[in-house]
Amino acid sequence: MSSIKGPSSTHFDGSNLRIAIVHARWNKSVIDALVAGTINKLKECGVKDSNIIIQSVPGSFELPFACSKVIAGSHVQASTSSGDLIGLSFGGSSTSLPSTKEPPILTSTVVNMPNAPFDAVVAIGVLIKGSTMHFEYICDSVSHALMKIQIDTGVPVIFGVLTALTEDQALERAGLGKGSEKGHNHGEDWGLAAVEMGTHSKRWAEGVFI
Repeated sequence: MSSIKGPSSTHFDGSNLRIAIVHARWNKSVIDALVAGTINKLKECGVKDSNIIIQSVPGSFELPFACSKVIAGSHVQASTSSGDLIGLSFGGSSTSLPSTKEPPILTSTVVNMPNAPFDAVVAIGVLIKGSTMHFEYICDSVSHALMKIQIDTGVPVIFGVLTALTEDQALERAGLGKGSEKGHNHGEDWGLAAVEMGTHSKRWAEGVFI
């Protein structure tokens, strides 16, 4: 019997998007599979390799801080590169100033900005319940913090944190199940969600609602 879980399939073009992936390193084998699944779907949607930026932190508790700094840093990066957007020249290709007394004619050349702010961030972590309350505290704090970051910054933050009760649950949700049914790699869903929300966010910011 097929599952009813998951969004309906809709294709979005990610060729003009810049996406960040911030992942924890706890439970590495599961993390690696989830990150790979996310990247695969980003590329399938047309996101360029150069526009996929990957950063890592020790654990899931560090994800909100890292996502916040990565988003802020991308804006600093973009403003620092703003001089590369418009190259000013005094007519022709010569680098020397004209000798005439007439004011030089400014011409501009628009080039692509390699360091645009991120359109979406995917936060990936794996939390597996142990014998203490540590699991509950981390799940709750990380969930609320990641939600607050996207509201405060206006940049979509995709919730890619598995909150599994057992190791088997985590493995199955990364497509690494031990049985004949390997499960589904949820990283693929997060990649698609990042492209969709990045696209929506750009369009909504321009006042376009279709």
